[in-house]
Amino acid sequence: MAHMSNELPKIGTYHLTVDPFNVDFTGHLTIGMLGNQLLNCAGFHANERGFGISRLNEEDYTWVLSRMAIEFDDLPMEYQHFTVNTWIESVMRLFTGRNFEIQDQLGRTIGHAKTMWAMINVQTRKPADLLSIGDGGIVKWIHTEKECPIDGPSRIKVAADQPSDTIRVKYSDIDINGHLNSVRYIEHILNLFDLSYYKSHCIRRFEIAYIAECLFDDELALYQSCDDGDTFSVEIRKTASNEVVCRSKIWFKERI
Repeated sequence: MAHMSNELPKIGTYHLTVDPFNVDFTGHLTIGMLGNQLLNCAGFHANERGFGISRLNEEDYTWVLSRMAIEFDDLPMEYQHFTVNTWIESVMRLFTGRNFEIQDQLGRTIGHAKTMWAMINVQTRKPADLLSIGDGGIVKWIHTEKECPIDGPSRIKVAADQPSDTIRVKYSDIDINGHLNSVRYIEHILNLFDLSYYKSHCIRRFEIAYIAECLFDDELALYQSCDDGDTFSVEIRKTASNEVVCRSKIWFKERI
């Protein structure tokens, strides 16, 4: 017999496998694909508990990712199994906080992520009051007993005044909402760094803050600044209006 949603645990646990086409030249899962898997697990968790996108779409609402911070010691390699645990940490009127724990195939914790989400009206694109949707039913899924021991997303400032690159939003960048896919932002940002740098360095923490939506054929300029040593900040702006659409910060460490 299927579980009723209110019989489910507050933490969702999902077992995944790294496909060979989701790894980089080192054989490890890419940050973009890790982000993609975390968002999938968030969707599974929400759907099973009655506040997923398919349910919200019936009332003209949807979830949008606002911020994400991922920190890890290691990443799984191709064909390896890994586990994602996810839970709701907090619910405010306009935002909800969701945490993740990443475990390798031996059950060791190798990373964590913190995310912030908003619910918006599909027609108006305006934020919805989370406490009024479904009589605030999401609140009963808050879980504060499990720790997520990384810092939340920080305030990101980019000092650069000249773009490092420009891109145009094309077919493969677009998601089901007709906007630039949240994972494609990550991939475009990480493409700013040379392969030679990735051969000597690996990422230990990645943050991204989504500010505005981008559409097909928008031209975007990527501004990059080195904060100190191996820490970089990136800002993406629309070239036509100079509107900031996204900010990111990446912490690298030397490969051992």
